[in-house]
Amino acid sequence: MFAASASPRRSKWIAPPISSPALWAQWIVPLPLQSPACVAGDTGTVGGSMLGLPGLRLPPAGFLLLLPFLLLLLLLLPATPAPHRASYKPVIVVHGLFDSSYSFRHLLEYINETHPGTVVTVLDLFDGRESLRPLWEQVQGFREAVAPIMAKAPQGVHLICYSQGGLVCRALLSVMDEHNVDSFISLSSPQMGQYGDTDYLKWLFPTSMRSNLYRICYSPWGQEFSICNYWHDPHHDDLYLNASSFLALINGERDHPNATAWRKNFLRVGRLVLIGGPDDGVITPWQSSFFGFYDANETVLEMEEQLVYLRDSFGLKTLLARGAIVRCPMAGISHTAWHSNRTLYETCIEPWLS
Repeated sequence: MFAASASPRRSKWIAPPISSPALWAQWIVPLPLQSPACVAGDTGTVGGSMLGLPGLRLPPAGFLLLLPFLLLLLLLLPATPAPHRASYKPVIVVHGLFDSSYSFRHLLEYINETHPGTVVTVLDLFDGRESLRPLWEQVQGFREAVAPIMAKAPQGVHLICYSQGGLVCRALLSVMDEHNVDSFISLSSPQMGQYGDTDYLKWLFPTSMRSNLYRICYSPWGQEFSICNYWHDPHHDDLYLNASSFLALINGERDHPNATAWRKNFLRVGRLVLIGGPDDGVITPWQSSFFGFYDANETVLEMEEQLVYLRDSFGLKTLLARGAIVRCPMAGISHTAWHSNRTLYETCIEPWLS
């Protein structure tokens, strides 16, 4: 802070650089006591008889006159700016069949931990048995819920949509003209439909098996249940195309007057992240989470072999061509654990929450 001159009994004051307020602050504090060798009457010292301290050295009188100006200089120097904290886009979460917002408490914790300050909204609509309502009815309800969130986020939002909710979200992207979704994260969702005997089906239709469920699902009465809106029987493709009031429409597999507009809207999405795995146990085939599905022989054809891709009927081929589709398969995760698995979150979800 100061350097001693050739004389052991006097000190030379050396000013720190003026650009360093911290050093100025250190420089103007009282100097440490001199050694007992200092004499009371020496120049620049106050004798022990005056302050009761042996040889306390004071700064020169000229410096004391400058002290007010130095303090003013400290006030005028620019303060060090506070570190900038990234602002993350809001996240909207849509649940699946028989779910509620409570199911996503772990996912909410992960996002808050890794991206603090993120506004996360887990939509509490069509919970429990209400999730069996027709999907177009649910799409309308969720649309009314997400529109105000999007309006307040001009930089865009992220969608995390689980299971049946992934189909709801894909429909939202199709029907909303001005959506601003950056990442649409489809979490174990039957994007190309469902064709499998599961506990859900056995509870809902206890006397039916997948081989004859088309008789119910492809009727006007059956289409009043959400699960029938995406029931896709590969052995009755003609009935599916004519009767499906939801999946065949958002896939562009059946002509309708809104097909061009829906495709344009869907392509507004910044990125499509597809997540699923072979140990899911519910989505059948599990490749449906990646737009793969059975042919008439129940051989799984991957996304690039599906007609909806080859015809680019709703924009899949275009998205892939621009590098906007991310596929994240992961083994060892059951259907009800996708939104609570920390490794899955860190690998397949967190990287896309900008």
